[in-house]
Amino acid sequence: MVLAINLSLFILSCAILLASGSFFIEALTKIASFLKMSKFVVSFIIVGIATSLPEFFVGISSALAKQTSISLGNVIGSNIANLTIILGLPVLLARGIKIESKTTKKDAKYMFLISLLPLILMLIGKSLSRLDGVILIIVFVSYCTWLIKQRKSFQKIEESHIGRMEIILHSFLFIIAGILLQLSAKYTVRYATLLSIDIQLPQIFIGLFIIALGTSLPELVVGFQAVKKKHPDVVLGNIMGSVVANSTLVLGITALIFPISLQFFIFITSISFMILTTFLFTVFLESGEKIYVKQGLIMIAMYVIFILVEFYMKTASI
Repeated sequence: MVLAINLSLFILSCAILLASGSFFIEALTKIASFLKMSKFVVSFIIVGIATSLPEFFVGISSALAKQTSISLGNVIGSNIANLTIILGLPVLLARGIKIESKTTKKDAKYMFLISLLPLILMLIGKSLSRLDGVILIIVFVSYCTWLIKQRKSFQKIEESHIGRMEIILHSFLFIIAGILLQLSAKYTVRYATLLSIDIQLPQIFIGLFIIALGTSLPELVVGFQAVKKKHPDVVLGNIMGSVVANSTLVLGITALIFPISLQFFIFITSISFMILTTFLFTVFLESGEKIYVKQGLIMIAMYVIFILVEFYMKTASI
Protein backbone atom coordinates (compact mmCIF):
# COMPACT_ATOMS: atom_id res chain seq x y z
CA MET A 1 0.00 0.00 0.00
CA VAL A 2 2.80 2.39 0.95
CA LEU A 3 4.68 1.46 -2.22
CA ALA A 4 1.62 2.18 -4.37
CA ILE A 5 1.12 5.59 -2.73
CA ASN A 6 4.78 6.56 -3.14
CA LEU A 7 4.76 5.39 -6.75
CA SER A 8 1.58 7.36 -7.52
CA LEU A 9 2.95 10.53 -5.92
CA PHE A 10 6.24 10.05 -7.76
CA ILE A 11 4.44 9.75 -11.12
CA LEU A 12 2.35 12.84 -10.30
CA SER A 13 5.50 14.81 -9.41
CA CYS A 14 7.18 13.76 -12.68
CA ALA A 15 4.06 14.76 -14.63
CA ILE A 16 4.05 18.23 -13.06
CA LEU A 17 7.81 18.48 -13.63
CA LEU A 18 7.34 17.66 -17.31
CA ALA A 19 4.36 20.00 -17.77
CA SER A 20 5.98 22.94 -16.01
CA GLY A 21 9.18 22.37 -17.99
CA SER A 22 7.25 22.44 -21.26
CA PHE A 23 5.44 25.67 -20.33
CA PHE A 24 8.75 27.17 -19.22
CA ILE A 25 10.37 26.36 -22.57
CA GLU A 26 7.44 27.78 -24.53
CA ALA A 27 7.44 31.03 -22.54
CA LEU A 28 11.21 31.36 -22.78
CA THR A 29 11.14 30.86 -26.55
CA LYS A 30 8.45 33.55 -26.93
CA ILE A 31 10.51 35.97 -24.85
CA ALA A 32 13.59 35.27 -26.98
CA SER A 33 11.56 35.89 -30.15
CA PHE A 34 10.18 39.15 -28.77
CA LEU A 35 13.72 40.33 -28.02
CA LYS A 36 14.75 39.33 -31.58
CA MET A 37 17.54 37.04 -30.45
CA SER A 38 19.27 35.00 -33.15
CA LYS A 39 18.21 31.47 -33.98
CA PHE A 40 21.69 30.38 -32.89
CA VAL A 41 21.21 31.73 -29.35
CA VAL A 42 17.73 30.21 -29.08
CA SER A 43 18.77 26.72 -30.20
CA PHE A 44 22.21 26.41 -28.62
CA ILE A 45 21.79 28.38 -25.42
CA ILE A 46 18.20 29.32 -24.62
CA VAL A 47 16.50 26.06 -25.57
CA GLY A 48 19.44 23.87 -24.54
CA ILE A 49 19.63 25.39 -21.08
CA ALA A 50 15.86 25.59 -20.68
CA THR A 51 15.43 21.87 -21.33
CA SER A 52 18.09 21.19 -18.69
CA LEU A 53 16.20 23.11 -16.01
CA PRO A 54 14.42 20.02 -14.65
CA GLU A 55 17.84 18.41 -14.06
CA PHE A 56 19.00 21.71 -12.54
CA PHE A 57 16.17 21.82 -10.01
CA VAL A 58 16.53 18.11 -9.24
CA GLY A 59 20.23 18.78 -8.58
CA ILE A 60 19.49 21.65 -6.18
CA SER A 61 16.82 19.67 -4.35
CA SER A 62 19.02 16.57 -4.02
CA ALA A 63 21.95 18.69 -2.80
CA LEU A 64 19.80 20.36 -0.14
CA ALA A 65 18.62 16.90 0.91
CA LYS A 66 22.26 15.68 0.88
CA GLN A 67 21.31 12.98 -1.64
CA THR A 68 23.62 14.12 -4.45
CA SER A 69 23.99 10.62 -5.90
CA ILE A 70 20.47 11.08 -7.31
CA SER A 71 21.56 14.24 -9.14
CA LEU A 72 24.69 12.55 -10.51
CA GLY A 73 22.70 9.54 -11.71
CA ASN A 74 20.12 11.90 -13.19
CA VAL A 75 22.75 13.85 -15.16
CA ILE A 76 24.47 10.71 -16.45
CA GLY A 77 21.15 9.11 -17.40
CA SER A 78 19.86 12.32 -19.00
CA ASN A 79 23.01 12.78 -21.09
CA ILE A 80 22.84 9.18 -22.30
CA ALA A 81 19.12 9.56 -23.06
CA ASN A 82 19.74 12.85 -24.93
CA LEU A 83 22.42 11.31 -27.13
CA THR A 84 20.50 8.10 -27.86
CA ILE A 85 16.69 8.03 -27.82
CA ILE A 86 16.21 11.84 -27.70
CA LEU A 87 18.38 12.04 -30.84
CA GLY A 88 17.35 8.73 -32.41
CA LEU A 89 13.57 9.20 -32.39
CA PRO A 90 13.60 12.61 -34.17
CA VAL A 91 16.10 11.15 -36.68
CA LEU A 92 13.65 8.34 -37.44
CA LEU A 93 10.74 10.78 -37.64
CA ALA A 94 12.60 13.06 -40.05
CA ARG A 95 14.17 10.12 -41.96
CA GLY A 96 17.56 11.63 -41.22
CA ILE A 97 18.71 15.00 -39.90
CA LYS A 98 20.86 17.25 -42.07
CA ILE A 99 23.87 18.97 -40.48
CA GLU A 100 23.48 22.50 -41.82
CA SER A 101 26.59 24.16 -40.39
CA LYS A 102 30.26 23.27 -40.04
CA THR A 103 30.15 25.12 -36.73
CA THR A 104 27.90 22.35 -35.38
CA LYS A 105 30.62 19.78 -35.99
CA LYS A 106 33.15 21.93 -34.14
CA ASP A 107 30.73 22.43 -31.25
CA ALA A 108 30.26 18.66 -31.01
CA LYS A 109 33.99 18.22 -30.35
CA TYR A 110 33.90 20.83 -27.59
CA MET A 111 30.81 19.17 -26.14
CA PHE A 112 32.64 15.84 -25.98
CA LEU A 113 35.60 17.38 -24.16
CA ILE A 114 33.41 19.34 -21.74
CA SER A 115 31.31 16.26 -20.91
CA LEU A 116 34.52 14.48 -19.85
CA LEU A 117 35.59 17.23 -17.44
CA PRO A 118 33.40 16.33 -14.41
CA LEU A 119 34.38 12.69 -14.85
CA ILE A 120 38.07 13.56 -14.82
CA LEU A 121 37.62 15.75 -11.74
CA MET A 122 35.74 12.99 -9.97
CA LEU A 123 38.32 10.34 -10.81
CA ILE A 124 41.14 12.59 -9.58
CA GLY A 125 39.53 13.58 -6.30
CA LYS A 126 37.15 10.62 -5.85
CA SER A 127 34.36 13.22 -5.64
CA LEU A 128 33.20 16.56 -6.99
CA SER A 129 34.19 19.09 -4.34
CA ARG A 130 32.98 22.67 -4.02
CA LEU A 131 36.16 23.79 -5.81
CA ASP A 132 35.34 21.39 -8.65
CA GLY A 133 31.88 22.92 -8.72
CA VAL A 134 33.36 26.38 -9.20
CA ILE A 135 35.56 25.06 -12.03
CA LEU A 136 32.56 23.53 -13.80
CA ILE A 137 30.53 26.74 -13.51
CA ILE A 138 33.44 28.78 -14.91
CA VAL A 139 33.70 26.35 -17.85
CA PHE A 140 29.96 26.70 -18.47
CA VAL A 141 30.11 30.51 -18.49
CA SER A 142 33.17 30.42 -20.77
CA TYR A 143 31.42 28.01 -23.12
CA CYS A 144 28.34 30.23 -23.38
CA THR A 145 30.50 33.32 -23.95
CA TRP A 146 32.35 31.55 -26.74
CA LEU A 147 29.07 30.45 -28.35
CA ILE A 148 27.68 33.98 -28.29
CA LYS A 149 30.82 35.25 -30.00
CA GLN A 150 30.22 32.69 -32.76
CA ARG A 151 26.70 33.98 -33.48
CA LYS A 152 27.90 35.66 -36.70
CA SER A 153 28.10 32.17 -38.19
CA PHE A 154 24.32 32.00 -37.92
CA GLN A 155 22.77 34.66 -40.12
CA LYS A 156 19.03 34.23 -39.58
CA ILE A 157 17.40 36.31 -36.85
CA GLU A 158 14.14 35.14 -35.32
CA GLU A 159 11.38 37.55 -36.27
CA SER A 160 8.98 38.74 -33.60
CA HIS A 161 5.23 38.77 -34.14
CA ILE A 162 4.41 39.07 -30.44
CA GLY A 163 2.63 42.06 -28.94
CA ARG A 164 3.42 43.70 -25.62
CA MET A 165 0.40 42.24 -23.82
CA GLU A 166 1.27 38.75 -25.04
CA ILE A 167 4.86 39.06 -23.86
CA ILE A 168 3.63 40.16 -20.42
CA LEU A 169 1.49 37.01 -20.28
CA HIS A 170 4.43 34.81 -21.31
CA SER A 171 6.67 36.52 -18.74
CA PHE A 172 4.13 35.70 -16.04
CA LEU A 173 3.95 32.11 -17.30
CA PHE A 174 7.75 32.00 -17.22
CA ILE A 175 7.80 32.85 -13.49
CA ILE A 176 4.98 30.47 -12.53
CA ALA A 177 6.51 27.59 -14.51
CA GLY A 178 9.88 28.21 -12.85
CA ILE A 179 8.32 27.97 -9.39
CA LEU A 180 6.46 24.77 -10.32
CA LEU A 181 9.69 23.31 -11.69
CA GLN A 182 11.43 23.78 -8.37
CA LEU A 183 8.56 22.42 -6.27
CA SER A 184 7.89 19.41 -8.49
CA ALA A 185 11.62 18.59 -8.60
CA LYS A 186 11.72 18.67 -4.80
CA TYR A 187 8.92 16.14 -4.50
CA THR A 188 10.30 14.03 -7.36
CA VAL A 189 13.54 13.61 -5.40
CA ARG A 190 11.63 12.91 -2.17
CA TYR A 191 9.48 10.14 -3.62
CA ALA A 192 12.36 8.74 -5.67
CA THR A 193 14.28 8.32 -2.43
CA LEU A 194 11.29 6.64 -0.76
CA LEU A 195 10.86 4.35 -3.75
CA SER A 196 14.50 3.31 -3.68
CA ILE A 197 14.05 2.36 -0.03
CA ASP A 198 10.74 0.56 -0.65
CA ILE A 199 12.11 -1.64 -3.43
CA GLN A 200 15.62 -1.86 -1.93
CA LEU A 201 17.48 -0.41 -4.90
CA PRO A 202 20.45 2.00 -4.87
CA GLN A 203 19.43 5.65 -5.17
CA ILE A 204 21.51 6.05 -8.33
CA PHE A 205 19.31 3.42 -10.03
CA ILE A 206 16.24 5.62 -9.54
CA GLY A 207 18.11 8.73 -10.68
CA LEU A 208 19.70 6.93 -13.62
CA PHE A 209 16.48 5.65 -15.15
CA ILE A 210 13.16 6.95 -13.83
CA ILE A 211 14.04 10.58 -13.04
CA ALA A 212 16.48 10.85 -15.96
CA LEU A 213 13.88 9.75 -18.50
CA GLY A 214 11.23 11.96 -16.93
CA THR A 215 13.38 15.07 -17.02
CA SER A 216 14.59 14.30 -20.56
CA LEU A 217 11.10 14.43 -22.05
CA PRO A 218 11.24 18.22 -22.66
CA GLU A 219 14.23 17.65 -24.94
CA LEU A 220 12.25 15.02 -26.83
CA VAL A 221 9.28 17.39 -27.22
CA VAL A 222 11.57 20.14 -28.54
CA GLY A 223 13.17 17.62 -30.92
CA PHE A 224 9.84 16.55 -32.40
CA GLN A 225 8.67 20.16 -32.77
CA ALA A 226 11.93 21.18 -34.44
CA VAL A 227 11.70 18.28 -36.91
CA LYS A 228 8.08 19.17 -37.67
CA LYS A 229 9.06 22.79 -38.40
CA LYS A 230 12.12 21.64 -40.39
CA HIS A 231 14.76 23.13 -38.11
CA PRO A 232 17.26 20.23 -37.71
CA ASP A 233 19.93 22.54 -36.30
CA VAL A 234 17.64 23.18 -33.34
CA VAL A 235 17.47 19.43 -32.61
CA LEU A 236 21.26 19.13 -32.52
CA GLY A 237 21.77 22.44 -30.72
CA ASN A 238 19.23 21.49 -28.06
CA ILE A 239 20.89 18.14 -27.40
CA MET A 240 24.41 19.56 -27.32
CA GLY A 241 23.42 22.51 -25.15
CA SER A 242 21.62 20.21 -22.72
CA VAL A 243 24.61 17.86 -22.38
CA VAL A 244 26.97 20.77 -21.71
CA ALA A 245 24.58 22.41 -19.23
CA ASN A 246 24.05 19.11 -17.41
CA SER A 247 27.77 18.34 -17.23
CA THR A 248 28.83 21.79 -16.04
CA LEU A 249 26.10 24.05 -14.65
CA VAL A 250 23.91 21.35 -13.06
CA LEU A 251 26.76 19.34 -11.52
CA GLY A 252 28.70 22.50 -10.67
CA ILE A 253 25.91 24.13 -8.66
CA THR A 254 24.98 20.80 -7.05
CA ALA A 255 28.58 20.25 -5.92
CA LEU A 256 28.79 23.85 -4.72
CA ILE A 257 25.82 23.27 -2.40
CA PHE A 258 26.91 19.81 -1.26
CA PRO A 259 29.90 17.80 -2.62
CA ILE A 260 29.09 14.84 -4.86
CA SER A 261 30.64 11.53 -3.92
CA LEU A 262 29.90 8.06 -5.22
CA GLN A 263 31.35 4.58 -4.97
CA PHE A 264 33.44 3.91 -8.06
CA PHE A 265 32.03 0.48 -8.96
CA ILE A 266 28.49 1.94 -9.18
CA PHE A 267 29.76 4.83 -11.29
CA ILE A 268 31.98 3.07 -13.83
CA THR A 269 29.38 1.20 -15.93
CA SER A 270 27.05 4.14 -16.58
CA ILE A 271 29.90 6.57 -17.17
CA SER A 272 31.46 4.20 -19.72
CA PHE A 273 28.20 4.23 -21.66
CA MET A 274 28.05 8.01 -21.50
CA ILE A 275 31.56 8.35 -22.90
CA LEU A 276 30.77 5.84 -25.65
CA THR A 277 27.48 7.49 -26.69
CA THR A 278 29.05 10.97 -26.66
CA PHE A 279 31.92 9.70 -28.79
CA LEU A 280 29.53 8.04 -31.27
CA PHE A 281 27.47 11.23 -31.51
CA THR A 282 30.61 13.23 -32.32
CA VAL A 283 31.77 10.66 -34.90
CA PHE A 284 28.36 10.64 -36.61
CA LEU A 285 28.43 14.44 -36.93
CA GLU A 286 31.98 14.34 -38.28
CA SER A 287 31.41 11.50 -40.76
CA GLY A 288 29.07 13.29 -43.16
CA GLU A 289 26.54 16.01 -43.86
CA LYS A 290 23.64 14.12 -42.30
CA ILE A 291 22.72 11.83 -39.42
CA TYR A 292 21.09 8.89 -41.18
CA VAL A 293 18.27 6.60 -40.08
CA LYS A 294 20.74 3.74 -39.60
CA GLN A 295 22.76 5.89 -37.17
CA GLY A 296 19.58 6.87 -35.33
CA LEU A 297 18.73 3.18 -34.91
CA ILE A 298 22.24 2.52 -33.59
CA MET A 299 21.80 5.22 -30.91
CA ILE A 300 18.41 3.83 -29.86
CA ALA A 301 19.92 0.33 -29.69
CA MET A 302 22.71 1.73 -27.51
CA TYR A 303 20.14 2.94 -24.99
CA VAL A 304 18.39 -0.44 -24.93
CA ILE A 305 21.74 -2.16 -24.30
CA PHE A 306 22.53 0.40 -21.60
CA ILE A 307 19.24 -0.31 -19.83
CA LEU A 308 19.78 -4.07 -19.94
CA VAL A 309 23.39 -3.90 -18.72
CA GLU A 310 22.63 -1.45 -15.92
CA PHE A 311 19.61 -3.43 -14.79
CA TYR A 312 21.70 -6.61 -14.66
CA MET A 313 24.55 -4.90 -12.81
CA LYS A 314 22.32 -3.26 -10.22
CA THR A 315 20.13 -6.30 -9.56
CA ALA A 316 23.18 -8.57 -9.37
CA SER A 317 24.72 -6.35 -6.68
CA ILE A 318 21.64 -6.51 -4.41
